[in-house]
Amino acid sequence: MTNFSKGNCILAAVFLVSSMPLLCAAAAQPTTDPGIPTGYLADAAVGLRTLQTWYVRKTGLWRTTGWWNGANAVTVLVDYSKLSGSSKFRGEVENTFKRNSKGKFVNKFFDDEGWWALAWIDAYEWSHDARYLDMAREIFADMTTGWNETCGGGIWWSKDRHYKNAIANELFLSVAANLASRSGDAREQSIYVSWVKREWGWFSRSGMINSQNLVNDGLDADCRNNGKTVWSYNQGVILGGLARAFQETQDQGLLQQAQSIAQATLKHLADGNGILHDACEPDCGADGVQFKGIFVRNLATLNSVAPQKQYETFLQTNAESIWNRDQGPNYEFGLIWSGPFNSANAASQISALDSFLAAESSKGPTRLGE
Repeated sequence: MTNFSKGNCILAAVFLVSSMPLLCAAAAQPTTDPGIPTGYLADAAVGLRTLQTWYVRKTGLWRTTGWWNGANAVTVLVDYSKLSGSSKFRGEVENTFKRNSKGKFVNKFFDDEGWWALAWIDAYEWSHDARYLDMAREIFADMTTGWNETCGGGIWWSKDRHYKNAIANELFLSVAANLASRSGDAREQSIYVSWVKREWGWFSRSGMINSQNLVNDGLDADCRNNGKTVWSYNQGVILGGLARAFQETQDQGLLQQAQSIAQATLKHLADGNGILHDACEPDCGADGVQFKGIFVRNLATLNSVAPQKQYETFLQTNAESIWNRDQGPNYEFGLIWSGPFNSANAASQISALDSFLAAESSKGPTRLGE
């Protein structure tokens, strides 16, 4: 039985009242009911149901994971809603915004701010609620205060101003590019585009992109590549940022650099079966468990701008492996996508959901294995 039919069987069980034999027999054919998701969306639907068991309405956040991860949770709720046409999670997205908007989604860490800015840009694109876009603009304005000429430019990782790293600057690039693409005002758009060009001009010369076209973690005290871990999310965020920047500038060099990083990641961070891994596995702590989903989400963004069959296959292969090899009880999904399942929390669940949604958004007429 392919993953496609399993997803249908599960969703039938969730949404229909009937006998189990009839459910599983019916699952062999795709449903024609637009209200019931199929394929990877079906996998995401049951995974989201599990994710929301960790949701705390009083805080608008998710138990078992942290603040920045919450922004990524909002992103998967919104991305699922856009792909499925569902409004089921509108209340949760609005609640998270209302519960936390007093603090303007800014804190000590500029990378945390970037995640929330991207989440609210995504929510605006889905809902057309101007409050979300206005919040993203305010967050970005705070991020710009992290820029100075130490190491020739770039923003700091935190407001302590001790470390310039890849993730904060990649997010800065991506937020600027995404705000530019959604600005209805020519002057405002030009400001965001100028930040895109300024950031990429610095980042591309910073040395953080190494000789293998992979991104190391950051710069040392002498403003040189510190040689620290090549994390999957650092390979991912830059893809999304460059893809959006290309759409705004039509600079082919941006697209070529994104393709080089994507190809290098698939070569060096995937195993012989094409499954993505981070160096920290099997123990990636509170943060690393989130990283791979961020990569595949952004690879799907690049694929939407410059489609490649290799990317489509990679995204589907990873989604299939999570479902078949890294699934625990109650549709929980763990850290190691090649399996076996060990444990899950909200962050690992979000990461797996990113994979299902990336596979769905990039798939051709048929799913892998059909």
